[in-house]
Formats: sequence, structure tokens, C-alpha cells
Amino acid sequence: MASQSGMVDPAIFQDLQARVDEDTAVRDELKDIIQALEKHNRNVSFVLSRAHSTPVANLREVLKAAEESINTVIDDVSKLSQAASKLPYYKFNNMWSRQMQSAVEGLLLWGWLGGYKYDGGDIKAGRLLTIEELGEILKIPVNLKERDEFHLTLEEYLQSLISLVEELTRLARNAVTLGDYERPILINQFVKDLFAGFQILNLKNDSLRRRSDGLKYRVKDVEDVVYDLSLRNLLPKKG
Repeated sequence: MASQSGMVDPAIFQDLQARVDEDTAVRDELKDIIQALEKHNRNVSFVLSRAHSTPVANLREVLKAAEESINTVIDDVSKLSQAASKLPYYKFNNMWSRQMQSAVEGLLLWGWLGGYKYDGGDIKAGRLLTIEELGEILKIPVNLKERDEFHLTLEEYLQSLISLVEELTRLARNAVTLGDYERPILINQFVKDLFAGFQILNLKNDSLRRRSDGLKYRVKDVEDVVYDLSLRNLLPKKG
């Protein structure tokens, strides 16, 4: 009489189901954290948007309020890092990459406005936070190559830099409406320097390359603002 037992051990699929359940549980945990991070990113963006209608002399309160929201974002990123470390990074990083870019964009703008290491003295705008400084602020590794765990990637950083330029282009125009004719000059030099930096890069990623190609239009937009100020003889006198 032929054996009634199958050729495939059901325990194999029971083990696979256990692994699927484990992945699903971690995914659900990640989704909750990512949703919280997205919400708090919006809070940072909302607070920093006040910089478009706030004179530099009154910017301290905006930076202080932004820092409070940024601390919440840092907590979210810490939770995300702990949860994501349970799974292979490059298998799941697309779940949170957009939210990480938003978090970095907020930090870059906050740092540019003078919020990073601000000690209560005069606010000095124009600083570009490096990817290493962002890693220190967020308390996560950056640009990992030797191990597969949660980190801030070069692509996320570069995408956020492009978003920063777009935001500063708006700020250049809005500064003029506030009667601030010095900030557009600072932004003009900053975006030119960033554009020159991107020209050095040999980018392979299609989305990143397309967005970086558009930087030349942002540079022109800011140049037009400065040029218009020049025509109206509104540029601050040197010295």
C-alpha cells in the first residue's frame, strides 16, 4: 500500500508563515511610526513657513518654536531606526524614504535660517548642514556601505538639498516684500554655490538627476530678484 504522507513537509510552510507574520507585525509597527513622523514633519514645515513673513530681527521665536517640533521629529526617527533595524534596510527603506527627506529638508532650512547651535546671540543665516551633522542631530548613521541597517542615504540628503533651494527661492521673493534686501543677496550666492556643487556630481538616479537639472531655473529666479533690486537701486551698499 502506497504511503499517504506527502513529499513536502508542511512544517516548511508553517515556518514561512511565521516569518511572514513577523514581517507583517514589523511593517505595522513601522507604519504607525512613519505616520507620526509625517505629521511632525508637517508641524516643522508649518512653523518654519513663518520665516517667509517674519523679519530677521524677529526670527528667534520662529527658530525656537521649530526646535521644539524638531525634537519630536528626532524622537520619531529614533523609534523608526529601532523598528527598522529588525528588517533588512534596503528591502523596506522605500516605506520611509520620503518622510526622511522631509525631516532632513526641515533641518536644512532650520540650519540655514540660523537655528543650528544658536546660542542666543545674533542669528547668522546661510549655513549648510553637512550629512554628518544631520546624522549627529538625528542620532543615526549616514551613508552606510559596510552593513545593512537604518541610516540616512546620500540620495535622501541630495534630494533634500534640492528642496531647500526651492524653499529659499520663495524666501528670496518674500524677503523683498518685507523690505529685506540683504537676504536675497545671501540666497543668491548660496544657491549658486549649491548649483555649482551639483554640477560636479555624476548622478545616475533618474529622479535625482532630473530634479538637479531644474536647479538652474531656481538660480535664475533668484538672480532675477537681485537684478530687479539692482535696477531699483535697492541693493545694500557694500561696506
